[in-house]
Amino acid sequence: MDQAANLRKLVLENSSNLDKKTRTIAVTSGKGGVGKTSFAVSLSIAMARDGASVTLLDADLGLANINVILGIIPKYNLYHVIKGKKKLKDILIEVPEGIKIIAGASGFHQLANLEQKQRAEFINAISSIDSDDFLIVDTGAGVSQNVLSFLMAADEIIVVTTPEPTAITDAYGIIKSIASHSPDKVIKLVVNRVQSVAEGKRVAQRVINIAGQFLNIKIDNLGFIFDDMYVPRSVRNQKPFIVAYPKSKASGCVNIIADRIRNRAMDEGKGSGIGQFFKNLFGVEDEGFE
Repeated sequence: MDQAANLRKLVLENSSNLDKKTRTIAVTSGKGGVGKTSFAVSLSIAMARDGASVTLLDADLGLANINVILGIIPKYNLYHVIKGKKKLKDILIEVPEGIKIIAGASGFHQLANLEQKQRAEFINAISSIDSDDFLIVDTGAGVSQNVLSFLMAADEIIVVTTPEPTAITDAYGIIKSIASHSPDKVIKLVVNRVQSVAEGKRVAQRVINIAGQFLNIKIDNLGFIFDDMYVPRSVRNQKPFIVAYPKSKASGCVNIIADRIRNRAMDEGKGSGIGQFFKNLFGVEDEGFE
């Protein structure tokens, strides 16, 4: 093999590695009001503080709350990229907390109407940030086709629930929907607003047991977050609780969960990449999307 061929092989191998680096994690819940977005924001920040490069994608089509929690007003979103008015780097917001934000807003509604050439151009554009360690996707709550599309596209899913019976029932509902579409999907559970360690373990075990018995799937327990008065206070002040109150009980719990995610990601290997995430979202094959 000549020198040029060796160089070409090396470039292709490195490109392949880059394309498969970013691990995509979708954060969802069976119902609204369980603290999903607040958790997604603080989790992203905790992972960044741990040394990971993290981009947070706001994929809640109904209520784009990430910017509210962070106290920012995005000037541009994915819609401007899709329409060719802005480059992806122009809409990426780097916040002082050490993470990057992609505002979704109305952009996702436009994605469904793109022609193949436009989709290919968009995927190539979004792949330019595939050097990040993690893409955290904050989805909407509930079982809608939009939410399921994002969940199916991600490498893994974190379902957030609380000890309330209705929240547990709805969490099981979203897990059931995920399992019916993809029985092998990696699903992890976080129980928010618990009063004690025992309650956190009890609720998690209940969901895990029911899913195992009736759906024949394995749910990974990531941990719990204590009910903490500093969380709603931080939301009112438009500051993530992990930034405003780093020594709070809730912040301590999120730091532990972030460590677990990073450690397990190392065991499970690299993700499929941001480009692949959007290919999955579009439901397209690789042909024509180089």
